[in-house]
Amino acid sequence: METTKENTIVENDDEPEINYRGVKAMPFIIGNETFEKLGAIGTLSNLQVYLTTVFNMKRINATTLLSVFNGTTNLATLLGAYLCDTYFGRYKTLGFGSFASFLGLLVITLTAVFKNLHPPHCGLDDAHCVGPTPPQTTFLLAGFGLMILGAGAIRPCNLAFGADQFNPNTVSGKRGIDSFFNWYFFTLTFAQMVSVTLVVYVQSDVSWPIGLGIPTVFMLISCFLFFMGTKIYVMVAPEGSPLTSIVQVAVVAAKKRRLKSPEQPWLSLFNYTPVKSINSRLSYTEQFRLHCDTPRRDQTRWVADPWSLCTMQQVEEVKCVLRVIPIWAAGILYHVGEKQQYIVFQAMQSNRHIGSTNFQIPPATYTIFAMLTLTIWIPIYDRVLVPFLRRLTGKQAGITVLQRMGIGIAITAVESLVSAFVEQRRRALAISNPMPMMHSKRGAVSSMSALWLVPQLALAGLAEAFCAIGQVEFYYKQFPENMRSIAGSFFFCGMAVANYVNGFLISIVHRATEGPAGNWLPEDLNKGRLDYFYYLVAVLCVLNFCYFLVCANWYRYKGSGEGVIGVEMEEKESDKRLV
Repeated sequence: METTKENTIVENDDEPEINYRGVKAMPFIIGNETFEKLGAIGTLSNLQVYLTTVFNMKRINATTLLSVFNGTTNLATLLGAYLCDTYFGRYKTLGFGSFASFLGLLVITLTAVFKNLHPPHCGLDDAHCVGPTPPQTTFLLAGFGLMILGAGAIRPCNLAFGADQFNPNTVSGKRGIDSFFNWYFFTLTFAQMVSVTLVVYVQSDVSWPIGLGIPTVFMLISCFLFFMGTKIYVMVAPEGSPLTSIVQVAVVAAKKRRLKSPEQPWLSLFNYTPVKSINSRLSYTEQFRLHCDTPRRDQTRWVADPWSLCTMQQVEEVKCVLRVIPIWAAGILYHVGEKQQYIVFQAMQSNRHIGSTNFQIPPATYTIFAMLTLTIWIPIYDRVLVPFLRRLTGKQAGITVLQRMGIGIAITAVESLVSAFVEQRRRALAISNPMPMMHSKRGAVSSMSALWLVPQLALAGLAEAFCAIGQVEFYYKQFPENMRSIAGSFFFCGMAVANYVNGFLISIVHRATEGPAGNWLPEDLNKGRLDYFYYLVAVLCVLNFCYFLVCANWYRYKGSGEGVIGVEMEEKESDKRLV
């Protein structure tokens, strides 16, 4: 980049020809994704049962540990995205993450295979239970740590790496990207459904070593498939972190905080976007007025010292990120309401038999009803509801992305209320009419069929179809285009904070309700008041919905001066480029 005598900036457009082979690369990438999800989800979905039955942990300790583990896993995606964009690129980051995930699953499998790596089996009498020793706990946590490293590297990069294989400037390339996204979410759902049925059944009813060994083998196959496609992958070299530009704006804004803005900043400030930049050109907005823009006369100084002067384009890109944060905060309590931490324990103390047979559905398998709702609702929403709403509202997507997210947040309040009603019935029947000859290690089994848990799980799936998918779309479209890896990690960071909040909330409720009146969240749910806890979550979800409405009406879409919920500005943007 250089400055001419006329103080204009020119760039060299020469760049090597890229050989995009998206269709040929898709089997390796999709195969890697499928087996990676079969491995990771096949282990994570049943860890609550594993920790309480094999490691003899108390439910409150196991739930808190998993909340911290899930939170740290999702938070690690931000670091993974930064290292990927700045130093290693997506190929190396994904390769490292796949191998680390395999090692993590292998370590957890070994805790089940060797008796000296887990405490002895605990019978129905808690007095004879022995918890894990410090070395056993350390070995288990080492497996968790490796899985955190793997997930932190894989999650923010996998979608973008798949899209890298297609030419975003051709019609066939754009169609290939859309096809990749469709196959990605299909395989994700498929892997989840296989994991919570077949894999969980083997773990719970056949053998823990075999049940944990199967996901480990899946993860090993995932590694092989990924590296087999090395010769045909398009590997985009890291170009430096886009976070540098954000830091530059923050530094310059601090230096110029006492300056007054010009009367017509959209005319007098230097609005420059590099020729090769994939970012769409942004116009001036009044929100977050930062005194760090470069006057047109100072553009030569900006080239020499970008830490003292910033372009209007840089400032507007930072504003895009700042505007997203309040909406992102609303997603935290959405995840708290949507992810019910005690659903597995409720199933364990409910009648899980199918009819009069002796077969019992494994507790962790019931989460499949949330996935089924999601997969059934998406085509109905896309093929039936959206065309109807399009005719009604005149908008291409039927409703705005913020409206879609708001519906999902509202559903979490209803979901929590239904959960409270069902738990109230389950507990009452467990006390008055327990299952004959049935008694779990933690308490009597209610005669209520565990299928009564389906309504709340279906609402969870419906909330995810609206809010979770809406969040991914929102971050993808509202972040600057060169920050799409960061945008991908933003969703997981929200889940991370939600896991910490969930663990904190459970711990506070557990300690605050201890006493003669009885704990809300004891080991035996029949002796507690889990329904009261769900009522508390419902109140938080209602307050969160009100907060979201305020933020959504305040929000200004990228490239638009309007920000009410009814404006679908991201549709008009049309995404200058897809990656």
